[in-house]
Amino acid sequence: MTPPGVYAPQHDTWLLTEALDRENITEGTVVLDIGTGSGALAIAAARSGAGQVTAVDISPLAVATVWLRSRLEGLRIHVMRGDLLTSVADRRFDLIVANPPYVPSPAARRGRAVAWNAGVDGRALLDQICRDAPPLLRPGGALLLVHSALCGVEKTVERLGRAGLRAAVTGRRLIPFGPVLREQAAWLEARGLIEPGGEKEELVVIRAERAW
Repeated sequence: MTPPGVYAPQHDTWLLTEALDRENITEGTVVLDIGTGSGALAIAAARSGAGQVTAVDISPLAVATVWLRSRLEGLRIHVMRGDLLTSVADRRFDLIVANPPYVPSPAARRGRAVAWNAGVDGRALLDQICRDAPPLLRPGGALLLVHSALCGVEKTVERLGRAGLRAAVTGRRLIPFGPVLREQAAWLEARGLIEPGGEKEELVVIRAERAW
């Protein structure tokens, strides 16, 4: 159960969990889950045998939720309140997973909408992650990032490449619009982001590896 005000696991969570399951996680693997929300990804990493798992979220309610869930399941997860990567900038990780807000929206980012609203281009947080995550990866480490194709898959791959990572799309899923996109369909259509009458969006997982 996820309390109101905390981002509950959805299609993007499960798609990213599948990507996480394909990683070679051992007791020596150090994992970071940024924007953890309900903690689903951090918990999946801990269940997979990761030696160290850190979960970060800016929401105090999300932090409390993940702390409680991890204790109830007997999992060792270090839960921190912080804004994306700023609170862990002095650490290095083998695997970083991120399911940030990515929905393009004309509305201001405030209230509960901060869990999905990512500005007019959907990249309010994506570009920060592309910039700040690569230096925190150990050699051979990888970033797993999920977002909608509506906010520019090629742009994410390009920016991660410029940061020195080998990036590629490793997962895709076409899903029906949820309530948020249905409400914004006319605006998305006017901006040319969806076809007239469009009712589905594509989610992608991008895996970016640091080779050195």
